[in-house]
Amino acid sequence: MSKRATKGVLLVQLGTPDAPTTSDVRRYLTEFLMDPRVMDISKLGRTLLVKGVIVPKRAPQSAATYRTIWDEETGSPLMYYSELQRDLLQAELGEDYHVELAMRYQNPSIESALKKMEGMFFESIRVIALFPQYASATTGSVIDRVMELMRSWQYFPEVSFVSSYCDDDEMVGVYAEHGRKHDIDSYDHILFSYHGLPVRQLGKVDPSGNLKCPDFGCESCQVEKKPHCYLSQCYATTRAIVKKLNLSKERYTLCFQSRLGKTPWIQPYTSDTLRVLAEKGVKKLLVFSPAFVADCIETLDEILVEYADEFKALGGEEVAMVESLNDDPKWINVLKRLAIG
Repeated sequence: MSKRATKGVLLVQLGTPDAPTTSDVRRYLTEFLMDPRVMDISKLGRTLLVKGVIVPKRAPQSAATYRTIWDEETGSPLMYYSELQRDLLQAELGEDYHVELAMRYQNPSIESALKKMEGMFFESIRVIALFPQYASATTGSVIDRVMELMRSWQYFPEVSFVSSYCDDDEMVGVYAEHGRKHDIDSYDHILFSYHGLPVRQLGKVDPSGNLKCPDFGCESCQVEKKPHCYLSQCYATTRAIVKKLNLSKERYTLCFQSRLGKTPWIQPYTSDTLRVLAEKGVKKLLVFSPAFVADCIETLDEILVEYADEFKALGGEEVAMVESLNDDPKWINVLKRLAIG
């Protein structure tokens, strides 16, 4: 007779379509972009923009892109690595723990995972959002959704959240190790490309509403880690990896990808950075993507295909990408430590 688990761990990743079809991508994009923490405008404006403009235009294009990275046997790369992370973490934690995986958008949903966990009457539940840097649109949305769904529970175990681990030494070490596999000295320049964010969302963390952040962030955010500031945590991650690799300031640039819409997003944009580097004669680029703990469409397509094509059209020769944390045993050990608390 197996021992009953007394502690629950909920890993939450962003999400992926169920299949690389236009209809499934449409459902995924709609749920994602209708989240008020992601598209932080009025509900009417969000509905008109998302359902009337963005999704009808992007769903067919995104579906075609997903098909290029979709594996016939394992499906979505993000789902494949997330399930591996769940299973490997479960093996590491042992029978005292029960590990669930959920996607913030689409399946398996946070609702279905919590429904399963509710009936297990755990002493504690630890929620780990699989985003190293905190942002309201990512980790904040996960916490918001978990709290909303647990509101109806009659019995509450001890619940805790891991909000940020942007400069965790062991995690940073894994990124650095993966980078060293690429013979860093053979590249002209190193990029640290993070997922972008509308500038207005940086300032919204201030309850007074008086915080107005510039497009490149406050100067202090580039040197000081702040628990509420996504941009400062991206810089913190970069500083930590750079220190491990002993890179000089001239050897690397931090930038932001995946811009959506015409409103200002945090800068410098990855596309602009590629142009500047090409104009300086840079030919070979190595790209880190430390906002992602599993390879996904943003790394496998946006960087390796879209940005690589842009760079070559500008006169560059090569864009290589450092693989994400994926199923690296040392990353699983980081998750174990975060789960135990």
